[in-house]
Amino acid sequence: MRDFVIRVLINAVAIAVTAMLIPNIHIANNDISTLLVIGLIFGVVNSLLKPLLILLTCPAVILSLGLFIFVINGVMLLITDSIAGERLIINGGIFTAILGGMVMGGVSMLLETVLRLDDRNGQKPETFIVRDSSGLK
Repeated sequence: MRDFVIRVLINAVAIAVTAMLIPNIHIANNDISTLLVIGLIFGVVNSLLKPLLILLTCPAVILSLGLFIFVINGVMLLITDSIAGERLIINGGIFTAILGGMVMGGVSMLLETVLRLDDRNGQKPETFIVRDSSGLK
């Protein structure tokens, strides 16, 4: 539950940064409650639809060497726009959404790395001790 709340907060920050950087993406009120609702919607859409969409478009992802993931991220942002109603407005179509998905992905990846959400569900990574087998120090 804690990780889910943190991911919603990360999505809210990522959408705020995206709206600041890309002129065709707008947040209705620019208040924290709107950003949290959009972050929640985006998190639910990503967790439910993105794996299915990646599975269905697997040949396109493989043929494009993974670049089609950017298109999928843009579609996820457009779906979030349609669910969020007037809270999130994306003008400019799929290309703006793809660019917004790239920015959101970069911001999310940076924040998840800083907050260490990537480390096996909060566990510390294993450390290995390498010993010299020759007996020399």
